[in-house]
Amino acid sequence: MRTRLLIATMMVLAAMMPIQAQYTQTDRIARGVLNGINSVLDSQERKQKAEIHAREKAQYQADFTAAMDEARELEEDGQYAEALAKYEEAAVLNWKYEYTDQRNITRKITSLYGPAGRTEDGPSVMNNDKVTLTDYSGYRFMRENPIYKADKNAGNIKILRVCCSDTETRVELEYENDEAKAIYASASADTYIKAKKSGKMRIVQAQNIGVKPSRTLIEQPYQKLRFALIFPPLSLEDSEFELKMPGKYWNFTKIPCK
Repeated sequence: MRTRLLIATMMVLAAMMPIQAQYTQTDRIARGVLNGINSVLDSQERKQKAEIHAREKAQYQADFTAAMDEARELEEDGQYAEALAKYEEAAVLNWKYEYTDQRNITRKITSLYGPAGRTEDGPSVMNNDKVTLTDYSGYRFMRENPIYKADKNAGNIKILRVCCSDTETRVELEYENDEAKAIYASASADTYIKAKKSGKMRIVQAQNIGVKPSRTLIEQPYQKLRFALIFPPLSLEDSEFELKMPGKYWNFTKIPCK
């Protein structure tokens, strides 16, 4: 009611402006009136959304607590599949209403995919088998957790393994969703590696991550996406290389390859 009264008052004030006023002044006033109306409406809408969110948070808190308690009991009894389902149920509520630390719930869910026997039908982004090879003996060079230099904007992505052979250069990486919501991740077809002798070589394949315009959903907050990028082989004369994707995030240098 107050919003409608305010809007009506502002419209009356606009109508009362002198008829002989210049068009530019009248137009400026009209724009000011409309901006004021929009500001009031936006403020009211934000307030209403906040009130609805607060009511829903209170309404579903008991459901969240019950799901967490039941999940813990099932886990203690060794009923891992049922416990996992309950933790996931609690996680969905927590994404919306932030009852507790989402990172801890995500870690618990991750830890149960193996015991629950869901390594294949669980979130593919959590499945190491999709990017971890059973045998690396075919590579002349393989280094886990290599020491390299990363750009300051690469805080939530890291290189897990570098593998070099006569047929390809394989880089396995891990990207963590650091937002309290689901996000999409993708690689660019313009991603490349570059070394002194080999020069610049673009990506030829990506595993467990979409290449633009394709995208991979990281559904859970703080969930980790593990993926591999495949490039042409590096020269035997190269001892280090850089990996870059256009933009400001993927920028790694001094990656060992020898």
